Amino acid sequence: MLVRLEEEKVFKDPVHRSIYVQDAAIWRLIDTPEFQRLRRIRQLGTSYLTFHGAEHSRFSHSLGVYEIARRIISQFDRGGYAGWTEEEKLLGLCAALLHDVGHGPFSHSLERVFGTSHEHWTCAIITGDTAIRRVLEEVSPDFPERIVSVIRKTGAHPIIVNLVSSQLDADRMDYLLRDAYFAGVHYGTFDLDRILRVLRPHEGRIVVKESGMHAVEDYLLSRYQMYWQVYFHPVTRSSEILLRLIFRRAHELYREGYRFGFLLPPLRQLFEGTLDVAGYLALDEAMVQTAFAQWMSEKDALLADLCRRFLHRRLYQYSMFEERDDAWVEELRREWARIGLDPRYHLEMDEPADSPYDVYRPEEAPEGGGKPPILILDGRGRLTEISAKSDIIRSIAGIRRGNFYLYYPEELVRLHAGRLSPEFRRRLGL
Repeated sequence: MLVRLEEEKVFKDPVHRSIYVQDAAIWRLIDTPEFQRLRRIRQLGTSYLTFHGAEHSRFSHSLGVYEIARRIISQFDRGGYAGWTEEEKLLGLCAALLHDVGHGPFSHSLERVFGTSHEHWTCAIITGDTAIRRVLEEVSPDFPERIVSVIRKTGAHPIIVNLVSSQLDADRMDYLLRDAYFAGVHYGTFDLDRILRVLRPHEGRIVVKESGMHAVEDYLLSRYQMYWQVYFHPVTRSSEILLRLIFRRAHELYREGYRFGFLLPPLRQLFEGTLDVAGYLALDEAMVQTAFAQWMSEKDALLADLCRRFLHRRLYQYSMFEERDDAWVEELRREWARIGLDPRYHLEMDEPADSPYDVYRPEEAPEGGGKPPILILDGRGRLTEISAKSDIIRSIAGIRRGNFYLYYPEELVRLHAGRLSPEFRRRLGL
C-alpha cells in the first residue's frame, strides 16, 4: 500500500543541500536498524588514512543516491513520461536507497579475503528476517523480491534498473560528488543539474539528449581523475593491503586452531563460514577496529604487528614498476625468505586495475553482469554509444595502466638490506 507522509521530511546534506522524503515507506526504511547500521560503515573504506576528511558513511551516500533517483523520477514525470506506475516509482526509490545496505566493514577488502559479496548480503537482508523486509511487505507482499530483482538487474522494468545500475546511474553520480567533497579534491566535480536535465526515458532505458553530451564527458573525465587520484592512490592501496593481510592472518590462525584472546561471535562465524544475516549485521567497522586493538596484544607476533601498523598508520612502503615481472617477484620472495622476512605477509604485489572501480567500458554487456553503456539520443531519434561520438571518451574508455607496485615493511627490509643482493637493492630503491 502506498502511503504519503503528512509532512515532507528534509535531510540537510553537504552535497545536495537538501534530501526530500515524501513516502512513508522510505521514511520507515531509513529508520530501520539495518539501514542505520550504514552510519558505522565508511563509504571509502581505508581512504581516510590518505585523505583525512574521507570519513563519510554508506548511510549518507545511500541517502544521496535516493535523492538523485527521486529527482530523475520527478523530472520524467514533469516531462509527461507515463511508462511506470506509482508503485514502480517507489520501487526505484527503495532500490536506490537500499542498494548498499549489504556492505560490510571495509567492504571490498573483506570480500576479497572471504569470497563474499555485498550484493549477496544486500539481497539477503532485504528478503531475510529484518525490519527492512517487514516495511517493504507493507507496500505489497512481493515488494522485497521485486527490489532484489532490480539490484540483480533482472527487474521487469529496465528503466528502474538503469536508474540504479548503469554507467550513468544515481549511485555513480552521488559517490563521485560525495567522495570528492569529503576527500577535499576537485577531481570528482561535474554539473549534476545539467546531466539530470538532459536525461530522457527512451525505448525502455535512460539515455542522454545529444545537447548534453559535453556534460557527460565532464562526468566521465571526473570519474577518470577520481579513479587514479583517489580510488587508486598508492597509499590507500597500502592500507587496503594491510587490512587484507590482517584478515588473512586471523583466518589462517583460526583454521590452525589458534586460541584468540579476543574473538567476538560474528568474527568467529566469519572465519567458520557460518555467518548468517543476524551475524553479518552485527559486523561493523567499530567491531572490527576493536578486534584489531585487542589483537595488538595477541601472542602471534605477525598478527599483532599487522594490527599495530594499521591502527597506528605505519603503512607498507611501495616501489613502482612500469612492467610486471612475475619471475623476478618470485626470486624476490625467495630472497625475502632467505633474509628472514615472511614472503606471504611482508611482500605484496598490487595492480590498480583489479579494483572494483572503473572509468567507462563501452563494450560491457548487462547480460554478462556488466552495466549498459551510455547512449546519446539525437534529434532524429537515433541512439549512438557515446564513445562513438566523443573523441575524449574514446581516449579514456577501458584504460588500463601498466604500472604495478610492490609493498613491503620498509624498516624491516632496511634492517636486512645489507644481506640483499645489489640488484634487488637497486630495483627497490634501497
